[in-house]
Amino acid sequence: NRPVRIYADGVYDLFHYAHALQLRQAKLAFPHVHLIVGVCSSANCAQHKNEPMLTSAERYEAVRNCRWVDEVLEDAPWVIDQALIDKLKVDYVAHDEDPYAGSAAAGGGGGASKDIYAFVKEQGKFLPTRRTPGVSTSDLLARIVDIYRHHGLDQKLEKIGKAALAFE
Repeated sequence: NRPVRIYADGVYDLFHYAHALQLRQAKLAFPHVHLIVGVCSSANCAQHKNEPMLTSAERYEAVRNCRWVDEVLEDAPWVIDQALIDKLKVDYVAHDEDPYAGSAAAGGGGGASKDIYAFVKEQGKFLPTRRTPGVSTSDLLARIVDIYRHHGLDQKLEKIGKAALAFE
């Protein structure tokens, strides 16, 4: 009778509707789901990928306030392991199906992994979610840069009293 416990993880920088849709897929995968979302800290992100635009606290709150999320695991590990799954009593791990490589720095035990979710897939506990084509944090950042370069962002920054942010 207990809810199905699903874990999803990520950076969730500049939280956008594709993030919400991914979490919605996980939440609606079964009739009664408790969705736990792990959000990596900014320090962890900087070590393994890039420094996020938003602080850890801002990203935790953005995810916590998504209607599909029941619980947020702050400072989530970059690479999940069996101990975390057991501790959280996770039934499924939700993520898109693309293989995500680990690294020796991530603590995978002896080098890089070709797919950090491989062990979950082998256990039959992987719940694939679909990415939203054309919507990602990288796409949003590219649009911001494009607006800056081609659509007078300097003037917009000046109008809102943030002229010091404009590039020379």
